[in-house]
Amino acid sequence: MTAPESAPNNDTPVGTLRSRRRVRHWLAGAGVTALAAVLGITLAVRGGATPACAAPPTGNTVHKAKASFYDAGRSGGNCSFPGPPADRLYVALGSSAYSGSAACGSYLDVTGPKGTVRVMVMDQCGGCGSGKIDLSDEAYAKVADRAQGIAQVTYRAVVNPPLDGGLTFRMKGGASRYWFAVQVGNHGNPLRSVEAQGPGGGFRKAARQSDNYWTVEGGLGPGPYSIRVTDVYGRQATATTIRLVAKQVQRSTASLASPTPLSSSPSAPPSPSIAPSPTPSESVAPTATIEALVGAAPLNASRC
Repeated sequence: MTAPESAPNNDTPVGTLRSRRRVRHWLAGAGVTALAAVLGITLAVRGGATPACAAPPTGNTVHKAKASFYDAGRSGGNCSFPGPPADRLYVALGSSAYSGSAACGSYLDVTGPKGTVRVMVMDQCGGCGSGKIDLSDEAYAKVADRAQGIAQVTYRAVVNPPLDGGLTFRMKGGASRYWFAVQVGNHGNPLRSVEAQGPGGGFRKAARQSDNYWTVEGGLGPGPYSIRVTDVYGRQATATTIRLVAKQVQRSTASLASPTPLSSSPSAPPSPSIAPSPTPSESVAPTATIEALVGAAPLNASRC
C-alpha cells in the first residue's frame, strides 16, 4: 500500500505543486532512458556487436597501427576456417576492421622495422581498437623482434592477391535442404555479396554471418547448387555443382582474380590457399565462369 502524499503547505499554489510533480516525473523518465541507453551500449560492446561505422581494409589506403602477436594453434579463428594458412602468416583485426567477418579471407601487407609480410585475415582481436592489430607469432617475427612485444607498423590491403587455385566452398554443419549455410574461401579480396541457386530456382541473396558463413533461411533444396560470388571491387564469379556435404572443402575452378594483380608488394611472397590439402572426399572440382572484371576502386566504400 502506498503511503499518502504529505499535505501541501497552504502557502504553495496547487499549480506550482503539479508543475514540480511533472518535473520530477520527467527527470525520472529521463534517468531511466539514459540508464537504458548506457546498458544498451554496454551490452552491445560486451556482445561484440559490429560498430555502426565498420568496413574491412580496401584499396591503397595505408594504415598506421601497433602490432602485437599471438598463436591461434590449429584454430581457424573467428573466421571459422578449417585451420590457419599453411605458412601460419595470419592476422586478427579489431571489431571495426573485422566488420562482422567482412574482412575474412582478405590479405594485408604489414611493414615493420625488419621488413614486410603478407598475412591473411583470420581472426577478430577482442582487445584491439582501430590502431591495433594482432599478428601470428611467425608473421610478427618477420617485421619486428619478438622481444619488443609491441611494434609500430603500417599496413594496407592487398588488392587482387595472387592465389593458388580457385574459390573453395564449405557447407556448415547442420546445413540442409531447409537451411543453406556456406563458407567461401580462397577469394583474396573482401566479399561484397554471395548468391546461391538450388535446383529449379533462381539466385537468392545470402546473408553474411559474423562467423564467416553465408546463409539463406528456408534453404535451397537438396543441391547441387550454383554459387555466385562478388567482391568489393565488383569482380564476380560463379561456381556450379556445389554439393550439400557438411564440413568438407569443395574446390572449384572459379576465380575472382584478373590476369595481372592490381596491387602487390615486391617483398611479400604470394599468399597460399586458405584450405588444407584435400582428402579424397574433398576432391570436388565444380565448373565455373568469370562473369565480370572491373577496376580496383571498392564499390560502396565506407565514408566513415
